Amino acid sequence: MSDQDLPLWRLNLLRAFYLLITVGLASSWGPSMLQHTDLWAQRRGELGAMLIGLAIFCVWGLRYPLQMLPLLIFELIWKILWILAIAYPLWLSGAVTPGVEGSFYACLAGVVLTPLVLPWRYIVHHYFRKPAQRWR
Repeated sequence: MSDQDLPLWRLNLLRAFYLLITVGLASSWGPSMLQHTDLWAQRRGELGAMLIGLAIFCVWGLRYPLQMLPLLIFELIWKILWILAIAYPLWLSGAVTPGVEGSFYACLAGVVLTPLVLPWRYIVHHYFRKPAQRWR
């Protein structure tokens, strides 16, 4: 399966999703990156910087939607892991805070939407069936 086999609507759907991620991350984390307290920087600075970096990479997804697919796969994987390893055990123990609950719903939205947007046949062909690049 080549890049040309994907219809234009699918590429534009990917572009829209990259734009959604970029705008969402930039609007929620951008202000705190520019105006923060020392305490915020110590506790949330790494996460904020990583997510703004992800938003910047997603801008490249507007131009190269297929080449940047690993970003969307990463988004799906980390959100599933967070739900299973963090939110679910907290829910079982009755220790869910409002912040965790908000993060859960944000992650759940990504877990629901991302698989709908991803071109799975293309991913299977290019990341699982295609021969690996040589090691030497």
